Amino acid sequence: MDGRGHGREHVRVAVIGSGFGGLGAAVRLRREGITDFVVLERADSVGGTWRDNSYPGCACDVPSHLYSFSFAPNPDWPRTFSGQPAIRAYLEHVTDTFGLRPHIRFGHEVLMMRWDAEELRWEIDTSAGAFTADVVVSATGPLSDPKMPEIPGLDEFPGKVFHSARWDHDYDLRGKRVAMIGTGASAIQIVPAIAPKTARLTLFQRTPPWVMPRTDRAISSLERRLHRQLPFTQAARRGLLWGIRELQVSAFTKRPNQLGLIESLAKANMARSIKDPVLRAKLTPSYRIGCKRILLSSEYYPALARPDVDLVASGLKEVRGSVLVAADGTEAEVDAIIFGTGFHVTDMPIADRVVGADGQTLADSWKGGMQALRGATAAGFPNWMTIIGPNTGLGNSSMILMIESQLNYMADYLRQLSLLGDGPRGGRTALAARPSAVNQWNRRVQARMERTVWNTGGCTSWYLDAQGRNTTVWPGTTGEFRRETLTVDLAEYEVVRVRGREHGAQRLPATAAATAGSATAGAAAGAAAAAAESAPAGEGAA
Repeated sequence: MDGRGHGREHVRVAVIGSGFGGLGAAVRLRREGITDFVVLERADSVGGTWRDNSYPGCACDVPSHLYSFSFAPNPDWPRTFSGQPAIRAYLEHVTDTFGLRPHIRFGHEVLMMRWDAEELRWEIDTSAGAFTADVVVSATGPLSDPKMPEIPGLDEFPGKVFHSARWDHDYDLRGKRVAMIGTGASAIQIVPAIAPKTARLTLFQRTPPWVMPRTDRAISSLERRLHRQLPFTQAARRGLLWGIRELQVSAFTKRPNQLGLIESLAKANMARSIKDPVLRAKLTPSYRIGCKRILLSSEYYPALARPDVDLVASGLKEVRGSVLVAADGTEAEVDAIIFGTGFHVTDMPIADRVVGADGQTLADSWKGGMQALRGATAAGFPNWMTIIGPNTGLGNSSMILMIESQLNYMADYLRQLSLLGDGPRGGRTALAARPSAVNQWNRRVQARMERTVWNTGGCTSWYLDAQGRNTTVWPGTTGEFRRETLTVDLAEYEVVRVRGREHGAQRLPATAAATAGSATAGAAAGAAAAAAESAPAGEGAA
């Protein structure tokens, strides 16, 4: 309960979401000695996108030993590219191993978060109770809310309709005529998995993807035993996987013309399975490889070559009863429609539920495009940070590397708050990202983005927002991002204090903030060094 009797449970930190980001934040909080926190989760179990996406064939396109926490290595991954059940089981294991369940509040969907400028805390309303928190860490993730297109006539479709991220396991596809809408990462896994079951499968393709072979295999019992008995072998394997991907980054960010060889390999992969030149032409992208995420599958093209699978090289335009009509006029009568149309990435619904210091929602603040200082903090939203924020996505490597970098930043942010709050001035403290610092960071990121394949490759991807700006991807290596987020620079923040209700909030000018920063820099550096020294082997590999 709130000490002032507002009927709200008060915590030091409220974490929103229990996917990789939220669970990683919870583990890091405990490792920092912070146990006064809750993880607010709208569902009834952990897992985030790996809980929600349970469609047939669902798997990761990043190697298993890289797509896992460095502080929680798993020597028993079953495959080099693990499937959804194994990844979800891993997250359940992390939850139990690090004792996180007492902190998790299942069935607590966040309805609204409001910053209380007088008390310097967040008021959080959920579907199952109310909280206040000194700090909010939003880890809802960009792949949490499915995007359904507005298609004329869809409401009158008599058959079954669902999104790939909300798979209806009670609906039997056997013997059905099924339409798959979209050709993204989910669709290329779903198509091969369901094609043998359906009577006929029609794939509506607006833009063809570049697809490379997925060199997946079972990890042998000998390999697993080696990793269990000699943990350094698993750390070395992870380091090698990381290093290879770091070397690839310059081709995406500085020299897109170097990707021509990769295009040739992708075309050869297609030619091995697609013998029909007309179909091959429909499947060949007209943009530079890498502009959209490069997809991995060794089964997608063979599935499209089946006689009971049709490719419509045009987007879905309208639905007339049970007949689907493409933009080019092609028609297909179906019993079920599966949408693989992605997520609300650049317009995350959670942004409508965060109200900052000036009464403005985060969504309104980001109307001109998402931007956050070092991908974590937004101007006008004190003591609020996000995991997998703007321009922290990757086009060729593991997001777990980026998440762990942001956890470093979160940990130092909380250290700085403690040092400032426990100082001679006393009272609660908030850190508010300076608009000038946010803008400067964003200008740097966008300037680097101009040369990247994501901006110059000739495609329209989900990396781009409604204004055509790339607010999603990080235009550098994961090592660079690790260095940029290792510690908090107090000069980029305004320090806000409250010493009591009768005095209200006190904002320190820039000179005072800089002084506070110099006074605490040594302590923060010492804490960071201590944390690094106590980190398990491999945590600093990225």
